[in-house]
Amino acid sequence: MGIAKEKRMSAREAVSRFVSSGDHLIIGNYTLCACAELVYEVVRQEKKGLTLYSQSGVFDVEVMVAAGLVDRLVTTYVLRSGGKSGGSAVERALKAGTLALEDYSNYNYNARLVAGMHGFSFMQVFEGLMVTDLFKKRSFMGDDKFRIIQCPYTGKTLLTVPAANPDVCIVHVQRADKYGNAQYWGALGSVAAAALASKRIIVSCEEIVEHDVIQSSPHHTIIPAYRVDAVVEVPWGAHPTEVVGYYNLDRLAYGMFQVSAATEEGMQAWLDEWVYGCRDRNAYMDHYVEKMGTRALDRLKAKAYYSAPVSYGSAFTSPWDAEGREIYMGVTFDELEKIMADRRVFHE
Repeated sequence: MGIAKEKRMSAREAVSRFVSSGDHLIIGNYTLCACAELVYEVVRQEKKGLTLYSQSGVFDVEVMVAAGLVDRLVTTYVLRSGGKSGGSAVERALKAGTLALEDYSNYNYNARLVAGMHGFSFMQVFEGLMVTDLFKKRSFMGDDKFRIIQCPYTGKTLLTVPAANPDVCIVHVQRADKYGNAQYWGALGSVAAAALASKRIIVSCEEIVEHDVIQSSPHHTIIPAYRVDAVVEVPWGAHPTEVVGYYNLDRLAYGMFQVSAATEEGMQAWLDEWVYGCRDRNAYMDHYVEKMGTRALDRLKAKAYYSAPVSYGSAFTSPWDAEGREIYMGVTFDELEKIMADRRVFHE
């Protein structure tokens, strides 16, 4: 068995090594526990020409589009405050023709990732979608957004979506070990499929814990270490969104962002202050405390609410005693092999 490789590094190093301009980049988180610091680092390093995938385009997608990094967006939802007449970097980019958008339902978006995760080339989805504009309106994917095929077993007409295999996934979780085993709990959405469908994975987490902690609760591991390229410890790495067990949604900071995003000038000022003006998440949190105070931050911290522990104990016992003898026959392994050979149990 090989020695596990440590993959701990800073957000700056992880993004520099594993995200390139022109990549198909997927934001793995869904609505909450956003990978905010990884998104901000992609912006700081100006990784341009991206095709961005996001199931819930809240502030994270707006930030990347406002920074001019995204050419194409595949999504199910974008929070365009105030609708077409309201403030939104995405809305402004669509009107200016600098952004192409391909819109899917939540189910179809997830189907693409599940297909990619399992190594399929496509996935069947519900054919009722063919009467909607989601099917009829197409952008940069053209005929490849959906394809209609005939079932080889029944002859029935089937609607399909292509597998998605982004170049890199950025995702935030509660905890991980230094090898990259990533543990997450709460509303899952497409988090696991987004990561496992991708070619490279950067995990940020609230804390890096000992490997023994990971082993003691394997049911929380959604991304195994061998698939992870980098693991980054970033306390408050999802702020202003919430992380179950750590902190709640910061409605004040979120509201400030929405007000700033209403205009192009306001959005640029927000980027200058909170992204470009903060070299990393530590600087970002220091600036937050400077501006809002420690009490505002303390109010966000989650109160402990633990689930009941489960037992992973096994009733299994070894058939071999401490001296290496089989407990029923009292023979060693070599002796057992000889007995089996003499009785012609082995077959060539």
